[in-house]
This record gives sequence, structure tokens and C-alpha cells, in this order.
Amino acid sequence: MLFMINCTDKPGSFDLRAATRSAHLAYLQRHAATLIQAGPLLDPDGRSTGSLLLVNVPGRSEAEALAAGDPYAEAGLFESTVIRGYRSVFRDGSLIE
Repeated sequence: MLFMINCTDKPGSFDLRAATRSAHLAYLQRHAATLIQAGPLLDPDGRSTGSLLLVNVPGRSEAEALAAGDPYAEAGLFESTVIRGYRSVFRDGSLIE
């Protein structure tokens, strides 16, 4: 099942994000089989303010575990994390039935 994981950084935490980035990217690599897409959320100046992941896992508990195990989350970077089920209806220029 697809899930969207939307994480918002705590204000003023850019240095913590930068310091933890390598561990975060290694974590994503270890979970590449479950990732559909992942990347930072940006402010108007192009600085990271959070993370957005689209994952394919069996259920919500696995999505929660994936979010909780992220080095960014373990370092206390996030102010909030929202996890919601997702259904794709348009991808790669085509409607999905």
C-alpha cells in the first residue's frame, strides 16, 4: 500500500539537518525497495524545511516504523510527521485505473 510521509523540520534546525544528512541518505539507500520517491521540502529560498517520502509498504505500521527509524527523526529534527495513505491516479503522463 502507498503512504505519504510528510515531515516538517523544527524551526532553526538547518545545521542539524546538514549534520545528519549522510546517515539519512544511507538509511534511504537501505530501504530503496520500499521508496517510490523521496526528497526535501523547500522554502522560497531553496533551503530544506522538511522531507516528503512516498513509500510502498504492507501497512501503516510499516510506514510508521520507516518514519521513526529515519536518522533525521532519531536526531529530533522534525517538528511534526504526518503519514497518510495514498492512491496514485496519474503517473508518468498517464491515468492509472
